[in-house]
Amino acid sequence: MSIPSRVQIIDVGPRDGLQNEKSPVPAEVKIGLVQRLQEAGLHEIEVTSFVSPKWVPQMADNAEVMAGIERKAGVRYSVLTPNLQGYEAAVKTRPDEIVVFGSASEAFSRKNINCSIAESIERFAPVVEAALAAGIRVRGAMSCTVGCPYEGEVAPQQVAYLAGLMKGIGVQRVDVADTIGVGTPRTVQRAIEAALQHYGIDAVSGHFHDTYGQALSNTLAALELGVWNYQASVAGLGGCPYAKGATGNVATEDLVFMLRGMGIETGIDLDKLVDAGAYISDFLGRKPNSRTAVALLNKRA
Repeated sequence: MSIPSRVQIIDVGPRDGLQNEKSPVPAEVKIGLVQRLQEAGLHEIEVTSFVSPKWVPQMADNAEVMAGIERKAGVRYSVLTPNLQGYEAAVKTRPDEIVVFGSASEAFSRKNINCSIAESIERFAPVVEAALAAGIRVRGAMSCTVGCPYEGEVAPQQVAYLAGLMKGIGVQRVDVADTIGVGTPRTVQRAIEAALQHYGIDAVSGHFHDTYGQALSNTLAALELGVWNYQASVAGLGGCPYAKGATGNVATEDLVFMLRGMGIETGIDLDKLVDAGAYISDFLGRKPNSRTAVALLNKRA
């Protein structure tokens, strides 16, 4: 398989990146971040989540954020919907895509949402059905595809099982997520190959956390399989509230720098992307968790 000449990046910073921030981030700052990401050339942005504010208070302003963004032609805005109630609230805000989720680890599924993998996907069936009927696209986030904080290594057949369940309820594309960042190139390739048993290469994306510094190596391994869709988070924001020790997603700036160096087109302006990361990092009162961003900001100083 030849390495793709073009890569599409979904920036998950506004949702996955900010959801765990302890101090509230005002809606206008989130809107400002989305605005800067689309100005930098991002064509897919995961904006917010329609979960209960009791569980994720940071996302309580979801409708306000969706109403406040200045939509740009050619940009797909996605939101996370954990259940039918969340979907019904989300649909009023006109998302282009909803995201449902499931874990490849039984232990993680039970700890996270108190049900088995099969039960969790079954619960999403009416959500997926409603979205597709309304002409809204559906993506499935598959977590813990390589390792789990509770049961350790996750076998590729578990990933294939989850992908099959998602395909069965009508999910159109899936993310292969290394939620706790323990993946290395070969284990990530095996997880992707498992997903490819049920989905074509255009419907599989890589979502790698950089907990052990492996995210870019894992991206290269996925590129070798022909995967051309990836998720990243501006300024390396975020982790998972239910996966202990899961530090941030791979920084979008680092991913774009690597791809640019490989001659792979992303359509993203790196300088504007660094500005977007600096904007949210300044608000949060810390440096961007991106080596590329820090290096480029130092060069500007």
